[in-house]
Amino acid sequence: FDIVGSFLRPERLKKAREAFRSGALGQAGLRRVEDEEIRKLISKEKALGLRTLTDGEFRREYWHLDFMWGLGGIKRETLSHGYFFEGEETGRDTAVLTGKLSGDHHPIVDDFRFTQQFAYQNTVVKETLPAPAHLLDELYREENAAVTKAIYPDEDALIDDIVAAYRTVIRDLYDAGCRCLQLDDCTWAMLCDTKYWTQRQGGTENLKVIAERHLTINNRVLEDQPFDLVISTHVCRGNYHSTWAARGGYLPIAPLLFAREKVHTLYLEFDDERSGGFAPLRYVSPDKTVVLGLVTTKRPDLEDPERIRERIKEAAQYVPLSRLSLSPQCGFASTEIGNKLTEEDQWKKIALVRDIAQTVWG
Repeated sequence: FDIVGSFLRPERLKKAREAFRSGALGQAGLRRVEDEEIRKLISKEKALGLRTLTDGEFRREYWHLDFMWGLGGIKRETLSHGYFFEGEETGRDTAVLTGKLSGDHHPIVDDFRFTQQFAYQNTVVKETLPAPAHLLDELYREENAAVTKAIYPDEDALIDDIVAAYRTVIRDLYDAGCRCLQLDDCTWAMLCDTKYWTQRQGGTENLKVIAERHLTINNRVLEDQPFDLVISTHVCRGNYHSTWAARGGYLPIAPLLFAREKVHTLYLEFDDERSGGFAPLRYVSPDKTVVLGLVTTKRPDLEDPERIRERIKEAAQYVPLSRLSLSPQCGFASTEIGNKLTEEDQWKKIALVRDIAQTVWG
């Protein structure tokens, strides 16, 4: 059993970040609170028997933008609107180019070093990054596109620099001891929703062309990585304040993502009908494992363990049980605002995942 990565921010951490934004607390003071809350979080992770440890993304406002803001050649900006999820608009922050991209001296490396000190025995610290395809999409997002095209008139040159920046960050993380890396990638799930992409792109691009471009940029980052660096990707349909952005089964992207992306493991959302059935898992190549996201992080009510076990058996018709695992469908707080459940609910969810996994795999 496993987790995707993010956890609800404790109230003390939220207040510290508010004080930092208002100028009442300095960077060192905020860092001290983050360090202390991450220590507490990891103690809880260990107590529950998790073998994959994370910092809960406690140093981030967003699961993706903080990483992008840490790259050279990018600044933080605000758009006229956020993404439109089901019944709610997300935050309006974005990442805009200021010059050529670089991955040198990314702050996430020092963040990893802090968390890495808590690994012990058979545990591993997992670092989570937004997939390269996500950065490409963000740089072409509405008002951002004109700036991107002015700095990179040639898209191939932009893709080359994104690939180089990511490979630099991954190399530095590896040198710092990282052996477990997860690329969070909503772009694939959005491609499953034709209506979503037609509205967003204005019908100007063929979805198959977009999908091939996403596969290419991700794989260029993934190829020739160290043999002992386990790389996974997580796919969901949006996870903002317990809302979602898209629906649709995996079939449109399965032959590309499941068969051809050069990752070791797929973390896949399957917590409700929006994800479709398990049949597309037949495209999963034999060198990959699959983590089934069958327990939702969007609601506090606990799933029926027997129903989850039945669904695992259904998935095992397409991928052998020995290559399956169980997790929540996403993190508990993809952004600082978090999902609509309590910390107590959060830990009960993870305990449920653990207990079900023990009855299925022993």
